[in-house]
Amino acid sequence: MTLNQATIKIKNLRLRTYIGINEAEVNNKQDVVVNVKIHYDAHRATDTDDMGDALNYKTVTKAIIKLVEDNRFSLLEKLTADVLGIAAEHHWVTYAEVEVDKPHALRFSDSVSLTLSCIKP
Repeated sequence: MTLNQATIKIKNLRLRTYIGINEAEVNNKQDVVVNVKIHYDAHRATDTDDMGDALNYKTVTKAIIKLVEDNRFSLLEKLTADVLGIAAEHHWVTYAEVEVDKPHALRFSDSVSLTLSCIKP
């Protein structure tokens, strides 16, 4: 059997950070919801059942949490790009996609979100 790329999805990671440019946004943490999709070749992990042959999603998630909660961002674009950098940093990753939602950013809307992705050779 030939396996396709594995897809890891980190869904609805709810975090708090400083995001925005208004005085209230600069002075108060806000909720953000992070979704991450990572593609990588998992054939080693499926053959060996060894954690050393798998992409450790817990390590990726902890790095994202630290980045988001320990920093300030003016733009959703910067926050999303920085999270994408973490999602794509492992050399096994061939594709990564990040969506960050900012709930209640607009009146009459559930949220505003931004999605960025990258393909690695």
